[in-house]
Amino acid sequence: MTTALHQEQAKARTGNVPVIAIAGNPNAGKTTLFNALTGLRAKTSNFPGTTIECRTSRTKFGDEEVELLDLPGLYSLNDCSDEEKLAGDALQGRIEGREKPTGIIVVADATNLERNLYIAGQILEINLPVVVALTMMDLARREQTSINTEALSLELGCPIVSIDGRAGSGFEGLREECERMLKGQIASTSMPERLQHACNCNSCPFKAHFDWTREVCDKHVHSKVSSQTDKSFEIDRLLTHPIGGILAFATVMLSFFFMVFYIAQYPMGWIDGLFAHTGSFVSQHLPQGDLNSLLVEGVIGGVGGMLVFLPQICILFFSLTLLEDTGYLARAAFVMDRLMRRVGLPGKAFVPMLSAHACAIPGIMATRGIEDKRDRLVTILVLPLLTCSARIPVYAMVCALLFPSEPMMAALTFTGAYALGGIVALVMAFVLRRSILPGETRPLVLELPRYKMPSIRNAFLMALDRAGIFVRRAGTVIMVISILLWTASTYPKSDPTSSVSQMFEKAERTNDEAMAKEASRLQAQHAFANSFAGRLGQAIEPVIAPLGFDWQIGVGVISSFAAREVIVSTLSIVYGVGSDAGEEDPDSLYDALRASKRSDGSPVFTTATCLSLLVFYVLAMQCLPTQVVTRRETGSWKWAALQFGYMTILAYFGAFATYQGLLLFS
Repeated sequence: MTTALHQEQAKARTGNVPVIAIAGNPNAGKTTLFNALTGLRAKTSNFPGTTIECRTSRTKFGDEEVELLDLPGLYSLNDCSDEEKLAGDALQGRIEGREKPTGIIVVADATNLERNLYIAGQILEINLPVVVALTMMDLARREQTSINTEALSLELGCPIVSIDGRAGSGFEGLREECERMLKGQIASTSMPERLQHACNCNSCPFKAHFDWTREVCDKHVHSKVSSQTDKSFEIDRLLTHPIGGILAFATVMLSFFFMVFYIAQYPMGWIDGLFAHTGSFVSQHLPQGDLNSLLVEGVIGGVGGMLVFLPQICILFFSLTLLEDTGYLARAAFVMDRLMRRVGLPGKAFVPMLSAHACAIPGIMATRGIEDKRDRLVTILVLPLLTCSARIPVYAMVCALLFPSEPMMAALTFTGAYALGGIVALVMAFVLRRSILPGETRPLVLELPRYKMPSIRNAFLMALDRAGIFVRRAGTVIMVISILLWTASTYPKSDPTSSVSQMFEKAERTNDEAMAKEASRLQAQHAFANSFAGRLGQAIEPVIAPLGFDWQIGVGVISSFAAREVIVSTLSIVYGVGSDAGEEDPDSLYDALRASKRSDGSPVFTTATCLSLLVFYVLAMQCLPTQVVTRRETGSWKWAALQFGYMTILAYFGAFATYQGLLLFS
């Protein structure tokens, strides 16, 4: 097939827009090149039927519009991983809905050309027009490496463009070559003659490819001994040392954790305040009624509850991209792999586990760096067991109930809750690896990239891209869930009791605002108890009674399956304090909870009940946004259901053992 004919067919398949694929090794500069060519116009989606992502974007080369396809990094076309198989299939037109691209940009790291030419040689065999982009030329010059690009171009049979991402040079030349490719002025490549001759021999084809890359580099790449390599070895001696490496990792991750958890609280507060003011504005300017309640509590409250996580997600991926660009993240995975493999987790799981202490959602999204599917699934399934920021209000409430004047005991209880979540997460990873996800943890084999200065622009674009994915994909589902929860807590409507009606009438006659507020509080309590959610709480009381919970705590537990921290405002309502009391005056809530009695006159919140409630919230899966993200990242609701199921069982029996054990020994 001629190049022109292939181009016309490619246009017909993609709506008159030709496709150029970008392929290359991981850490070769693909993302930098893709961002430079497309800017902020990238669209992230999954390959059909998979959870493996590809990024696409429309741009123009000359007068021709083209779609760029950024493929996952790959070392070969030999299907060593799911990503490599999908990338290879995309290049060769074996994916449903995607035919062969019009041409291919092969991204090769100029500082490690021998390794990068292996995949380039395989791509040349596909018989498509190819342009090779040599990235990191600034680092190559710093290491005193010279490449005869003209001779190398003749050897490969395709154009070569040198790219200096830091200086921004070479991109115009790459655009010109792509324009020539689209006009059919670059012929389809074929296997280089020397490589073809080697592969036709009886030797191993892998060895033939490696021999060819070594021979090509010996002829066209000349390097002088650089002190940069010695410096890298000296740095690696510290960062990969069994003890020094862990200390360095702890220092880096402490800073990382500080940014995700502490710095994010300020923009999270701004977002929360913005939606609070928006809800207040809508509430004041719309007539009171169901529409007002739906918009304020269901829509605005639901959207605000989702978007409040955005700062953590942006900071997480901004920081991770910077760490990856420097080359440190690969060293961190190498160091932690020794420890994590003992419980069936890969070393790369440690960063998502740290992130999950701020919020499980960005932690689960960060597991994309784990290549093995089983390793990634195990990590996703156990991450919500780690204490996130949403559990903190619950821990604070329980500790305040147990130890109102003993801060040391409260602090120890708080710390114990954190420790319990971490220990159970490791135990469950061990159990999952020996049950439904059997097999040894995949050995960590990775190339340690060279150290280099990170790109702030790339980190910013990555953070923006991930934030957009979160809002687009998770937001719609969370909106629906929020509205359903609002409906369950609002309907059926309940008329005020006679005593409450009399209070309203008296407050209106005497203009007593305090009495009116009290009447509103009692009506909200009555309405909530008779809603679908309240009735469900009363229906499950026999099931939760062995945990020390009454139906009112049951309502709080049910409502908090949307978000854990909701239990504080829910208990404020069902125990007659007011929905805002838990935040405005927490002491009033604690006093009401301590004073609450069962039907037999015994207190509800005993030590056994409080600790049972604490254990339940440490172990339970009570975050619907996390479930949505788990489904999105795994590609199936069955893993989200399994996560919900096993954590709920753990929480129930953990709380049961705590309550009954304390009753037995008290």
